[in-house]
Amino acid sequence: MQQLLYLEIPTPNTEAVRAWLRQAYLPPVGKKTGTADGFTLKFDSKPDNPALQNAPDDLCAFVWTLQRTTYLKVFRWSSPQAPIPQTQIKAEKQVLADLTQQIRSKFPYEYPQLPAIASGESIFQALAEKYPLTVKYFQRIPNGEYDLNRVYWWEKRWRESVKNPLAPKQVVFDKQSSNQNGTQQSLENIALDSTSNLKSTPKYDLIYLGGALGVLHAAMMAKLGYRVCLIERLPFGRMNREWNISRAEFEGLVEFGLFTQAEFESIITCEYVDGFNKFFDGNNPPHLKAQVLHTPTVLNVALDSGKLLRICGEKLLAFGGEIIDQTEFEQVIVEKDSVTIMVKSLAEGEHGSSKAIAGRLVIDAMGSASAIAQQINAGKAFDSVCPTVGAVVEGFDRGVWDYTYGDVLFSHGDISRGRQLIWELFPGVGEEMAIYLFHYHQVHPENPGSLLDMYEDFFAILPEYRRCDMDKLVFKKATFGYIPGHFSLTARSRLSAFDRLLAIGDAAALQSPLVFTGFGSLVRNLPRLTILLDTALKHDLLAADDLEQISAYQSNVAVTWLFSKGMMVPTGVHLPPERVNSMLNTFFGLLAEQPPNVSDRFIKDRLGWLMFNRLAISAALKNPKLVLWIWEMAGSKDMLRWLKSYGSFTQGAIANALFASWLPKTLTKAQSWLEPKYPRLWLRLLSWSYALNYSIGNPIVKGQLK
Repeated sequence: MQQLLYLEIPTPNTEAVRAWLRQAYLPPVGKKTGTADGFTLKFDSKPDNPALQNAPDDLCAFVWTLQRTTYLKVFRWSSPQAPIPQTQIKAEKQVLADLTQQIRSKFPYEYPQLPAIASGESIFQALAEKYPLTVKYFQRIPNGEYDLNRVYWWEKRWRESVKNPLAPKQVVFDKQSSNQNGTQQSLENIALDSTSNLKSTPKYDLIYLGGALGVLHAAMMAKLGYRVCLIERLPFGRMNREWNISRAEFEGLVEFGLFTQAEFESIITCEYVDGFNKFFDGNNPPHLKAQVLHTPTVLNVALDSGKLLRICGEKLLAFGGEIIDQTEFEQVIVEKDSVTIMVKSLAEGEHGSSKAIAGRLVIDAMGSASAIAQQINAGKAFDSVCPTVGAVVEGFDRGVWDYTYGDVLFSHGDISRGRQLIWELFPGVGEEMAIYLFHYHQVHPENPGSLLDMYEDFFAILPEYRRCDMDKLVFKKATFGYIPGHFSLTARSRLSAFDRLLAIGDAAALQSPLVFTGFGSLVRNLPRLTILLDTALKHDLLAADDLEQISAYQSNVAVTWLFSKGMMVPTGVHLPPERVNSMLNTFFGLLAEQPPNVSDRFIKDRLGWLMFNRLAISAALKNPKLVLWIWEMAGSKDMLRWLKSYGSFTQGAIANALFASWLPKTLTKAQSWLEPKYPRLWLRLLSWSYALNYSIGNPIVKGQLK
């Protein structure tokens, strides 16, 4: 028996595919006989060969379901020793090509649309027909109706930003000059009762929009003595995602002075023994099957995100800062000497009035849905995204689940409806588990990526991933979001700043293209971001060119975007179902053979130039088709773009070799006279000094700010 065809059919309705194969499909040659899961096919004639004469059938086609997706395989029935005549091989190819073409036509990709919510209709009523499992289990989650409305809001906002990439909503207004297209921006829609505030002396040095990742940065800047205001759309302290990190990474913030060691220990809910990385290889050839990659010091510390936010909020308030929650950002007006944001209180309902808040600088920490990021990048703020859903759950059978281990990256099946689904699992407090399901996704207007569709997958296939009785589980919290990524060619290939505006975290889309951890990226980069921003504020260097120096960009991270590109299925393209798992097993199997520090550095964005090239060459030798596969998925245009990223990475490595050993020390000695006399030059040299080490994976944290 030999496998001839393996297809992913992008529909959860496997029974419809079975019925079509049994009844409607007419092969171009041969005699078809329907079976329970497909059909068998006898060709009209056989050669005078006893082995073939006794074969029960020539071809057997069948389907099965996994991950709410239908898969099909076709096998040839024959003796391994029997020769196959060319006439039969030709007939088989004709049948396989015809079957593939017809089944693609009958069951094409169908990208889910967002259901409408009628006036007076609850979110549960609106979604019950299309997403029954999502409604069922969200009704069991505390504040489930509120959270499901949040999921709907996130998806609606994201879809709008992707659907009209060339015409983003205008929220940034430059009162002094023309916009980026050269046309004067109108301020007519600014509330008239706020105009008197627009010329007032700024009340704050820093206004943060977004209170999740934003509050970490805000607390540090308030500690330095700056007047800080934080605007949060939700009640402050609510999170729709849990956070995991390693001890070494977070203790950098302890050394930096933001947390005490005792505070750090108090927010740890669990520290697991080991984390596993394994991708399904049941359909991979033997040389592309991989061992489990153990990463015991990657994302192995689970944090109480709510308590972390509360501690940061308390610090912010203690240092004289202000938190204004349940307030929605509307627009920002940039002037020569100040910036003013217009906000509206959600607590006041639809009839609430807009309010103006003035400051020196606005920090955009609104995440992937940031309208500011969309506008200043002309609608092209992100190249990729990870739609992520999950929950904090307890009630698993201890005979099946071990609470001392986690999954960092895991797949249990092949491409599913045009996506390679990947799981993450992290033990939490007590018997809680934080479980996530996500996929790497191309940003596409026809297929923006659906959180609701992912949640239906999550609740349907969780028992496939880890054996469990769904009705016995206790769902404690929903976790979800769009985690964006940008394919940075160079440090200046994406705008993360405008005059008196600076983006951080997911809004800046500068996290790792591999694990897409905006939290981890911000933690690793918080010291340099804080020091550089402190320098800019002290000298009032708040123009776009100056603020662009304050970035979490790392050339060693940017060069890995091609890796994530190879993990996303292009919209409308049918790939061999096992393709992404084959690529992942190639690379992660190679990492499993390396010393533990290699995978640790790779996943934590600390891969150097020599190590990167050694791994890339080894992967190509192990799987010579790898480059062709990536070319097929990325295309020639992106492959050429990547060469620019690689060139920037190489330049960074050369610069590090030439300057890193002496330039930072020299700048430290020259700071006393260089900074006061040439502050703009000092900011650029300081930024470059940091980049020398960060861009080859050697971030440096040295003591607290003075």
